[in-house]
Amino acid sequence: QVQLVESGGGLVQPGGSLRLSCAASGFTFSMYAMRWYRQAPGKERELVAVISSYGGTTNYADSVKGRFTISRDSAKNTVYLQMINLKAEDTAVYYCYARVVGADYWGQGTQVTVSS
Repeated sequence: QVQLVESGGGLVQPGGSLRLSCAASGFTFSMYAMRWYRQAPGKERELVAVISSYGGTTNYADSVKGRFTISRDSAKNTVYLQMINLKAEDTAVYYCYARVVGADYWGQGTQVTVSS
C-alpha cells in the first residue's frame, strides 16, 4: 500500500535551516507529482511546494519562494524540502502528499519549530 513517511523536523533558531525528507513506497514514485503542505496551530493546511513527476517543474507558495527548495530522488523514492532562512511563521507540522490513481495520501507529518 502507499506509504509516505516524513522525517527531518525539529527545533531551529530564526535564520536557520532544515531539510525535510519524505520516503515514499507502494507506488511508482517517479510517475507522480509530490507536494509538501504545512499546518500551523489554529490555521488551515496550506500548500507549500509542488514538484512534478520526474522533477521538471516546481512551484512554491509566495511565502516561501527564495527560501525553500523542493527536490526528488527517484533512486531513493524520496522527496525533499530544503528550508533556509527560517522564520517564526514557518512553524508548523509539515506533511508530504501524493495523489495516486485518484486517491489522496498523506504522511504522518513532521513538526518544525522556529524559535529562539
